[in-house]
Amino acid sequence: MIEKPTWKSTFQALVYIGPMLAVVGTFNLYPIVKSLAMSFYSEYNFYQDVVLAYGVDNFIEIFTDPDFYLAIKNTFIFVLGVVPVSIALSLAVALLLNQIKALSGFFRSIYFLPFVTSTVAISIVWNWIYHSRYGLMNYFLGLIGIDPINWITDPDYAMLALVIMSIWKGLGFNIVLFLVGLNNIDQTYYSAAKVDGASRWQRFTNITIPLLSPTTFLVSVMGIINSFKVFDEVFSLFQGRPGPGKSTLTMVFYIYEKFYTEFQYGVAAAAGIVLFFIIMLFTLLQMAYSRRYVHR
Repeated sequence: MIEKPTWKSTFQALVYIGPMLAVVGTFNLYPIVKSLAMSFYSEYNFYQDVVLAYGVDNFIEIFTDPDFYLAIKNTFIFVLGVVPVSIALSLAVALLLNQIKALSGFFRSIYFLPFVTSTVAISIVWNWIYHSRYGLMNYFLGLIGIDPINWITDPDYAMLALVIMSIWKGLGFNIVLFLVGLNNIDQTYYSAAKVDGASRWQRFTNITIPLLSPTTFLVSVMGIINSFKVFDEVFSLFQGRPGPGKSTLTMVFYIYEKFYTEFQYGVAAAAGIVLFFIIMLFTLLQMAYSRRYVHR
């Protein structure tokens, strides 16, 4: 029997969650509200923290800035390049690891290591891999007759280099999530399907994929959100630049440049608000799709 809440129990609950609410409010909610307000600062004295005028000038500026549209374009290209491939690869690897009984923990740790490794360290390694003359990538391409590619300095290949490195870095986390989802599937379904004569592919498409849909939804939502917020990989791989010819300029890197390089705080805040609504829109669309199809 569930007890009805009383003033005493409510007060006790607030005491328990009070410290965390204070932390969340200070470091999460307040910055969001402050950024929203700052996006309407038309004239702002940073040193005295005095707002001289309010307006929508910051939004007008970003929507008339070609670099802002380039950042949106590059970010969408990055999301489309990373998320689907990462989901497919991590699911394939998780299926293989799920069949391994000996040394399964060892292999899972190996795949998870890139996720917990410093992005700077990973970028240093990948800079060496992408080296036009001594890199492993061009070495293996040379074995099949492909000429060396300037991965880091060529605008046509910089985004591809960023996508490949980002997929490799985030693969381990997705693999762990898929492994958890696979282990939660009742093996009775597979046994019954084998009795009915279902092939391995039929068991995969009719049992694994549908029952793994909540995990796939979680991985896709987290992947899209993290990909829209990509910054560390760009900054580290291209030594603090948005790639050759701004070929890897992303939304967060655009905000970073406006805030820390050009000191246009209101413009940076306005761009951050636009990014917030883009991420929220895609998240709501995915949630609507999940309610309609995933749990059917």
